[in-house]
Amino acid sequence: MKEYAWYEENLICPIDNLPLKIQGQTLLSPKGRTYPIVNGIPVMLCDEAPPTLSLIESSLAYAKAEKEFAQGTEHLFLESVGISQEDRIFVMQLFQEKKIKIDPVVSCLIGATNGNGYVHLIKKLEAYPIPALKLPAVEKNHHKKLLDMGCSWGRWSVAAARKGYEVVGIDPSLGAIAAAKRVSEQLQLPIKFIVADARYLPFKKESFDQVFSYSVLQHFSKEDVRLALQEVSRILKENGKSLIQMPNSLGARNLQVQLKRKFRKPKGFEVRYWPYQQLKKTFEEKIGKTKLAIDCYFGLGLQAADMAYMPLSHRLIIRLSEFLIKLSKKIIFLKYFSDSLYVESVKLSSK
Repeated sequence: MKEYAWYEENLICPIDNLPLKIQGQTLLSPKGRTYPIVNGIPVMLCDEAPPTLSLIESSLAYAKAEKEFAQGTEHLFLESVGISQEDRIFVMQLFQEKKIKIDPVVSCLIGATNGNGYVHLIKKLEAYPIPALKLPAVEKNHHKKLLDMGCSWGRWSVAAARKGYEVVGIDPSLGAIAAAKRVSEQLQLPIKFIVADARYLPFKKESFDQVFSYSVLQHFSKEDVRLALQEVSRILKENGKSLIQMPNSLGARNLQVQLKRKFRKPKGFEVRYWPYQQLKKTFEEKIGKTKLAIDCYFGLGLQAADMAYMPLSHRLIIRLSEFLIKLSKKIIFLKYFSDSLYVESVKLSSK
């Protein structure tokens, strides 16, 4: 298969960085490590590494055929998707009835992947909310490869593909990646999707022009963020760029959450908040020259492009956020109090 040839040409073992060979439905490393291809999707997870997300264990179990499938839903991998049992029943019913104008997995995932402002859309989604990607469009006949790190059901991957990028999306959830693949096929976009861990990227050195990530690394421990950034640097080409969303510890909404936690150390999948200067210093050390820009105020993930999907209360918050973003161009110190930041880094030549 042509797709399998692409995997062999572009993927490497995420542990030892050695090339892989196709053997049936498996990618095999020279050291004997195996990575199954499940329903056409390579599962490139490392069971040797402590997981950043409990769903990784379910993805691995599916890949090793340790999970039993509910009849008729073999391709959904629902136990590797962060949805309730009630939502799983909803998804299975819709698939069995073939009501798939909007992918039911996406309809259930929307609150978890797009943020709390989207919870009201769960099971009620009527269109895919594709955000406005803050990257330049690719000129015709120019080839730029973009990695969407932690893509979930693929909304940012779709946005990037529509701007002309050759997109590869990764996520540790097999069920989310399967949904992303279905969405991209439904929208007729040529996006590659891989199940992988941001700390152990299964790609060759200097293979991407751009890395993008939204609402992902904010859930990692700071040690794991550094591991992921190290990998980002490895796979970026010289002068390649990364654009990664991160949470600012001094944002008003972020301070409220930290106060509610009594400023204790975060655990599990909870968001880790970063001081502005620490973000800049960490990304410069791991990747290269770095600058920070405001994404939004009063939350993590509120997108102006999604206003049509929002109730009045959320639209007002987004409008106020957009006003403060414009005001920050005149009152510079306001940038230090935004909740969500974009961290843009450039990998410069080491010569």
